[in-house]
Amino acid sequence: MKDQIFHNIFAILQEAGSSLKNIVKVNIFRTDMSKFQIMNEAYAKKIPDGIKPVRTCVAVKELPFGSDVEIECIAALDTV
Repeated sequence: MKDQIFHNIFAILQEAGSSLKNIVKVNIFRTDMSKFQIMNEAYAKKIPDGIKPVRTCVAVKELPFGSDVEIECIAALDTV
């Protein structure tokens, strides 16, 4: 389940004509920073090698629907 958010991001980017390699900025919101390492390992496996996007991780009191993590990203579109 820890990889689900990355599967969702991949699907959205693919539908928009982009990909994980085009991510330039990632914002991560966590309600429990003690679980940062678990999220970081999943992140490292999913984000392609090479230049990594700029990343911010912020501790928050709560997130909608009782979620413990929320990730948003900005990606460039592939242009021909």
